[in-house]
Amino acid sequence: MNAPAETAEESTTRLRPVPPEPPAAPPMPASRPDTAADGPSRPQGRGTEPDPALSWSAPSAPGAASAPNAERPMVSFGEPELYDDQARPRPLGVRVRPRSAAIAACLVLGLGLIGGAVTGSWLVGDSGDGATQDSFAAAGSLWHSVPVDRLFPPTVKGTGAGPGGADRTWTRVAVAPDSGCKGAFDPLLQKALAPAGCSRLLRATYTDATQSFVTTVGMVFTKADAASMDALAKRFQNENLGTRTDLMPHPFAEKDTPAARFGDKQRASWTISVLTDAPVVVYAVSGWSDGRTVDTPVPAEQATQSGTTASPAQAGLGNEAQGLADRIERALRKDVTSPTEKPS
Repeated sequence: MNAPAETAEESTTRLRPVPPEPPAAPPMPASRPDTAADGPSRPQGRGTEPDPALSWSAPSAPGAASAPNAERPMVSFGEPELYDDQARPRPLGVRVRPRSAAIAACLVLGLGLIGGAVTGSWLVGDSGDGATQDSFAAAGSLWHSVPVDRLFPPTVKGTGAGPGGADRTWTRVAVAPDSGCKGAFDPLLQKALAPAGCSRLLRATYTDATQSFVTTVGMVFTKADAASMDALAKRFQNENLGTRTDLMPHPFAEKDTPAARFGDKQRASWTISVLTDAPVVVYAVSGWSDGRTVDTPVPAEQATQSGTTASPAQAGLGNEAQGLADRIERALRKDVTSPTEKPS
């Protein structure tokens, strides 16, 4: 719009018209839940006008501004970047990638478990294989470092050791002097035990509460190491050497005792146990105390099974041998793990 030219009659200089100001941009509407952005938009470069088509107030098509249900364009904003002390871009805030977090958690957990295991070993005094080897070696000297009354107690309780779970009580009636193994076994059993060697043989004979049965229990202290004892135990198991009637230990008889008539012909049942945590073979052989002979001895492993009709099994002689051997072996294992007596 052009103003008229000034005239002389006007005493005041006319103010020049001020061009009208452009209309202010409409305020930006509040974020809608369905179009919320992750952060503010990246600033535009200098001299560059924003594209009106990206404005939330811009119509998507001619005539769309007046449409009440017209959808606004989706706009997503980039996450601003910061820079570290080496001018490398990094995202705002500190984020740990899930994979890195998992690796870190596993590392911490693994270190904790290792530390706990080491601490537990210190607390219980476990020094690993070294302690096992020392215990195995120390067991070889128990025959002269532990009193005879602990190796072969004067009375042994056999709770549930008899047929049908009946209780048994055995009383020691004879103890043999410690000796070598010569003449203590049938020839084939002597040959089977030969690879382990024989350091010492200890034997004692017991009778039951009725003095009807007698049982000799023995311990062979070998010269073998742990690997040799393990191999011997596997051989006895794989070849069933402990159940062969031509591989039996001899009984120990002593005059003027209930075992006075206990000889090889009176052997009725037996058991042989090769230990792997000590250089020891534990055995037991049982029979009647009245001197009756037995034509076919039955190994305790079979005689203790239900349904066995052989007379040694029916009389419970398998239970006598197995029950007494088990309890002497248990007592020995306690001395293996915690010997308290010093060598005499």
